[in-house]
Amino acid sequence: MIRVRMADERGKGSHGWLESRFSFSFADYHDPEHMGFRELRVINEDWIDPETGFGTHAHRNMEIITFIMQGEIEHKDNTGASTLLRAGEVQRMTAGSGIAHSEMNPSSTETLHLYQIWVIPEARELQPGYEQKGFPKEDRLDRWQLLASRGAREGSLHIHSGVELWASVISEGSELTRDLAAGHCAWIQVASGSVSVNGHALATGDAAAIEGESLITIRAGTPAELLFFDLP
Repeated sequence: MIRVRMADERGKGSHGWLESRFSFSFADYHDPEHMGFRELRVINEDWIDPETGFGTHAHRNMEIITFIMQGEIEHKDNTGASTLLRAGEVQRMTAGSGIAHSEMNPSSTETLHLYQIWVIPEARELQPGYEQKGFPKEDRLDRWQLLASRGAREGSLHIHSGVELWASVISEGSELTRDLAAGHCAWIQVASGSVSVNGHALATGDAAAIEGESLITIRAGTPAELLFFDLP
């Protein structure tokens, strides 16, 4: 079964300096039919104006993954991390027993565009932690690249969860497939471009929740970038 989540059906947040789209209930957006998907709790797409951002705020008991589409983040947190995260890099924070951080767009001209993802961890009150790594687009052209997994498989970021985050950049007319293990589900987020997923048409910002399918076939109608979550 495939359920499509259209881009314009997502929740919306507008704060002048920040535009957001929420795949699942978040902040003032509440939809009892979209409270998450398996261990996925948040998928927010944010556009942050130059020289603005999120001041210091706290999180707890979540694995937080940030995927940069455009621009860069100035990140600081109370684990001692202070760094820039640029397009092509991915960040993982283990909020665990508590972490406080800020995320600012340091550019005076460029809008910051990102996806922030929250995954429910396999245990509570973990030691807070931070990690970031570059994942060049050419390494996932017309193939799958693992970005986050338990145990940091294949050079990915380590998360305390059985969820795996994969990504691909698919050239126009190309096709990719993925097998799903028995009992596993998937969430596909189209970051850009247009594809068909087992015959369902998706475009930029659209997503598909997939259950009970053993083989997923993705065909790109235009050049496309995808995030693929394998959920046990």
